[in-house]
Amino acid sequence: MRHTAHADYALRVLLYLRVAPGRQGSVAEIAEAHHISRNHLVKVVQRLAGAGIVTTARGRGGGVRLERDPAGITVGDVMRTMENDFAVVECLGPARFCRVAGVCGGRDVFARALDAYFAVLDEATLEDIAANDQGLRGALRLINGPGGR
Repeated sequence: MRHTAHADYALRVLLYLRVAPGRQGSVAEIAEAHHISRNHLVKVVQRLAGAGIVTTARGRGGGVRLERDPAGITVGDVMRTMENDFAVVECLGPARFCRVAGVCGGRDVFARALDAYFAVLDEATLEDIAANDQGLRGALRLINGPGGR
């Protein structure tokens, strides 16, 4: 299974915010730190804000801020927020055109596999995946503040 770039970017936004001074930053700073499109990040941040994971504010002192405690944000929450299709095989999705649907045992196997996948993602929190504060700050050039300044 492969997730969309938006799901990947959502995790990157949250990692940045988790280790950033004051746990906030601008979309431009986050895009620059990760070398990714600012336009894509705007959409990602809007979706995260809609889910109550981050808050946004315009103007001086504004930006993106973690709304919830990193220990309470699971990777599973983020994936469910950012993705809308987890049908790894057609019979798990809303449209079922497979000729062997209903007589094949594959649907149950893939459904259990998906359940196991989310069980792992639901155990991992933002706090867990961002545990290496110093390493993340260095990689994102946040040692001396946003943008490495």
